Amino acid sequence: MKIVADGATAYADLEFRDVSSVSGQWRDVYGKWSPQHGTDHLLMNRAYLDNGKRRGTDEHRRRVAAHELGHALGFCHKSYDEGRSLLWADYGQIAEQKLNGPTAKDIEAYHALRG
Repeated sequence: MKIVADGATAYADLEFRDVSSVSGQWRDVYGKWSPQHGTDHLLMNRAYLDNGKRRGTDEHRRRVAAHELGHALGFCHKSYDEGRSLLWADYGQIAEQKLNGPTAKDIEAYHALRG
């Protein structure tokens, strides 16, 4: 995978954006990766992640960003049967296990996909 440098003639590969909603598609959703033509967006839901909110700590914001970045790199949600993973679908499980970065299973999946 080649990540292109930003410049006058190149798109940024990924940008972080904020949303703030607790309804519809954002109910109980902390973050989302949104592939776009050109620049992909990694959306962080401030309605849950701002200070004083349900998951409003730096630790949770880092976990959510790392999880969504995994999707941007091409990884899907992982089964609980496969072992501990930052890419589990249920964020509550990620937080409960205090997964603060890629696990051995995630690193193994990365090497299988990217070499």
